Amino acid sequence: MRSLTAEQRDYAERAESVAAEFEEKAYTWGGDVPWENLHRLAEADLYCPSISEKYGGQGLSDVTAMLLTEAVGRVCPDTGWFTYMQSSVAPRAIDLFGSEAVKDEFLPAVTAGESFVSIAISEPEAGSDVGSMTTEVTEEDGQLVCNGEKTWVGGVPFGDAAVTWVRFPEGLGSVVVPFDDPGVEIEEVYTNMAGYAQTHFTIDDVVIPETHVLTRGEGAFKEQLVSLNWERLGSSILTVAWAEAALEQALAYAGEREQFGQRLDGFQGIEWKLAEMYRQVETAASLVYMSAAGAQGHERAPPRLQTSTAKLHCSQVAEDVVSEAVQIVGARAYQQGHPLEHLYRFARSRRIAAGTDEMQLNTIAGALKDDGLPVVSER
Repeated sequence: MRSLTAEQRDYAERAESVAAEFEEKAYTWGGDVPWENLHRLAEADLYCPSISEKYGGQGLSDVTAMLLTEAVGRVCPDTGWFTYMQSSVAPRAIDLFGSEAVKDEFLPAVTAGESFVSIAISEPEAGSDVGSMTTEVTEEDGQLVCNGEKTWVGGVPFGDAAVTWVRFPEGLGSVVVPFDDPGVEIEEVYTNMAGYAQTHFTIDDVVIPETHVLTRGEGAFKEQLVSLNWERLGSSILTVAWAEAALEQALAYAGEREQFGQRLDGFQGIEWKLAEMYRQVETAASLVYMSAAGAQGHERAPPRLQTSTAKLHCSQVAEDVVSEAVQIVGARAYQQGHPLEHLYRFARSRRIAAGTDEMQLNTIAGALKDDGLPVVSER
């Protein structure tokens, strides 16, 4: 039993109750947006829990946002991805760093389950190497003008804007770029393994109002980098939810399927697989919530060492557990349209998205070199 406050436990139970309504259509979205599920969560005062109440969220902790992602993602992987993206990524950055004007412009529609805001970081020649970004904002005739290009951006076909990482003359920063600006041009749309579109778009002389600037300069941008620790934990709990979904399906199948005169879960080889899958899922979930314990809000975000460790571990656990579930179910799970086939394609993405395995290893090694091994009181 996880150490939750009474409020968090009540929230998680309500989230589980509403998520149960999504089971019938789970694994059928095929790249479409589960808008009806997002509307339902918003109606139940569950959606975007960590966004400020003033803009339609619940003003609750980032830990609560992870509880929602886990409860929903375990039932409907697609809806889980949306809850994670809109609670912990781009809209969260707008809420933390944006002007009142940009918050009023974008957040109410997001929290109502009617809009989507993307995150745009990668460029054709700058993926993990953020320092090599060339998309820039310059000052021309008293205006801020943005030029550049971004790629692998999710949500563009159904989104309204992107929190876009850019280079200012004084250093890195971030701005909000609406997709309907005439200077934004869609160049290519790719379909990833999970069936969702990722987009390459260019930004040509787009005027950025001062109200659309989120962070600018080394100090402000460093705050945004710190806030990414919550995004890493959000991604981590999303992969845990998918692993839990796969384990549940493997347990159900092994308890029903008979071979050689007995149920599959009666074979020690299968028993050990299931036990090992549970060990991986439970340790992964515990690592996420332990990393988040005691850290509330942007000012007390969890350290990079813990969050990168959780991101790395949980992404690998999800892929391993889903793969073992496919092995247990066998040929049925290998067919297109099977829930486990769907989960397998989803799980593989998280070892790349929100920071590759290799970048997490670099971060972990850097934190250890800088700060050493955490003492007992800091763990």
